[in-house]
Amino acid sequence: MSFSELLLIAVGLSMDAFAVSVCKGLSVQKLKPRHALLVGLYFGGFQALMPVLGWLLGYRFETLITRYDHWVAFVLLALIGGNMIRESFSREEELNDDFGVKTMLLLAVATSIDALAVGITFAFLSVKILPAAGTIGLTTFLLSILGIYIGHVFGARWKSRAERVGGVILILIGLKILLEHLGIINF
Repeated sequence: MSFSELLLIAVGLSMDAFAVSVCKGLSVQKLKPRHALLVGLYFGGFQALMPVLGWLLGYRFETLITRYDHWVAFVLLALIGGNMIRESFSREEELNDDFGVKTMLLLAVATSIDALAVGITFAFLSVKILPAAGTIGLTTFLLSILGIYIGHVFGARWKSRAERVGGVILILIGLKILLEHLGIINF
């Protein structure tokens, strides 16, 4: 997997965290730098951790499904991407200005479940997990910080678009993986 593909996956996975960060920015009367740093650390940290956990699971079971790994990668990425697109059309999320451990932990886990599934896919594709997880975590960290400021300044109109773009990116990458393994395209 090339760095540009990895970066696209990182951006796609970051869109849920970005969207929630925008909502957090909307909910705060007086945004402080510590709010942005906290959101970035929680979301970026979990987005880095979850692919590692998924990779460990996928690596453990790799021999059982090696013949079907490209299909698994395609289905997982298509489901994740499709779910992100579906969520982008759903009702607006409730605004919550709480930055406590319980709230942030729940949000971080909820926005990083997709990264767990991508980590499983990475195991099947023999991706070096530590650089990949670091790229995903750093990308999410930066986009989450950007998201909270955008939310605070511009409002919710970017949230749905960000989720749609992230979903489309993941679906296209899954399709590319499938088509490469089937020999239809060669990049």
